[in-house]
Amino acid sequence: MNHHHFLIISLAAQSHLNPTLQLAKILARKGVRATFTTTVSGLRRLKNLPIHEGLHFASFSDGQDEATEWDNDFTTYMAKLNQVAPGSLKSLLTKLANEGYPVTYIVYTLMLPWAAKVAREVHVPSAFLVIQCAASFAFYHRFFNSHDGVFGKKVSSYEPSFSIEFPGLPLFSCNEIPTFLFTGDPLYSINTPHFQEHIKVLEQESKPCVLINTFDELEHQILKSFNDVNVIPIGPFIPSAFSDGIDTSDNSFGCELIESKEDSLEWLDTQEEKSVIYVSFGSFVQMKKEEEEILQCLIEIDKPFLLVIRSSLDDDEGVKGMLQKGLIVQWCSQVEVLAHKAIGCFVSHCGWNSIMESIVAGVPIVGYPHYSDQPTNAKLVEEVWCNGVRARPNNEGVVERKEMRRCLDIVMGSEEEGERIRGNALKWRNSALEAVRDEGSSFKNLNMFLANQ
Repeated sequence: MNHHHFLIISLAAQSHLNPTLQLAKILARKGVRATFTTTVSGLRRLKNLPIHEGLHFASFSDGQDEATEWDNDFTTYMAKLNQVAPGSLKSLLTKLANEGYPVTYIVYTLMLPWAAKVAREVHVPSAFLVIQCAASFAFYHRFFNSHDGVFGKKVSSYEPSFSIEFPGLPLFSCNEIPTFLFTGDPLYSINTPHFQEHIKVLEQESKPCVLINTFDELEHQILKSFNDVNVIPIGPFIPSAFSDGIDTSDNSFGCELIESKEDSLEWLDTQEEKSVIYVSFGSFVQMKKEEEEILQCLIEIDKPFLLVIRSSLDDDEGVKGMLQKGLIVQWCSQVEVLAHKAIGCFVSHCGWNSIMESIVAGVPIVGYPHYSDQPTNAKLVEEVWCNGVRARPNNEGVVERKEMRRCLDIVMGSEEEGERIRGNALKWRNSALEAVRDEGSSFKNLNMFLANQ
């Protein structure tokens, strides 16, 4: 496969970088030359980039090469990126070809549909890498395809009667569908046009191809439902030390935008097996009222906890008294934390990366979704895969401490429901590991995909 040169393109957001770089590492281990590409400023900010034979790094301009972080105005940022990046990508492709390494295949991910247009212009085949679940992609496809899509109706998030059903899955109501598909969502005007463009671009391809970070056993029914696009499940994209075991040195994603200063793993080593409640809401979500409710719940439940909060709550005098039972950090290596034997459950926003990492670790989930695809993932966790429960918010959208306590008592408790949830978490862990190992479904799917290029 040495004649292949894959260019993998990612937005410089942590939730995009982790799975795309992991795919690049997987391709490199299969003998493919893989060049991982993100923005100039994003690549500069990455810490501890991995070193693998066949893995290379490059960058394209987003028009803000000297920036230290994203502009707070995401709409303005994306408009500038869409204007500047296509030309920059063309220049990069020319540069690589002149150096003797012409790109033979382009893989692009969410929010970057222009990359497929560039690929078509330079006559290089491409694939859309979906870093959400197959069910979420099915929603985008159902909304935006030109044949029977409902996008033109501009469905309001305040229409409780609106629902969608897919084969083998329960009915999804409007509050269980990716939020920015509805006009009432704050991100509607930013994200919706990009997803609409993704589906339009796929319809223009003679052989549309979608690679997706899931595995067949997890989403078999929904994966079978796609007729006009080749959807190939090749996940989960998890560091090798925790998945296929081929490379034990690959124990982190290696593309952290945020540096972890505290050693969470050392603290976890001092805790009993499956005793710790791990709480993290990802790289974007920052809360205040919710944090207070969760903190009070953790005090009341009297179990050890590891709490990841992007603010500096650990400087608060009222919080310091809690640290006899728990540890509060601003960031940690989540994939390593979830794999630790001390973790008993994961209180999560239900972003897809977190779901995949939790499944591979066999850790049950308490879902606390906020926006985007998170409500969809939380529904699947509770009602389809049955490896966790979803916390219900009050009328103000806040999950109160008594509700969080109810969920934790179920997942961490000795009652039959908790036993069932923990058993399902282990079942899905085994299925995920089998999928990426020799002759597993994702292993074979990726090999077949590469053989056909």
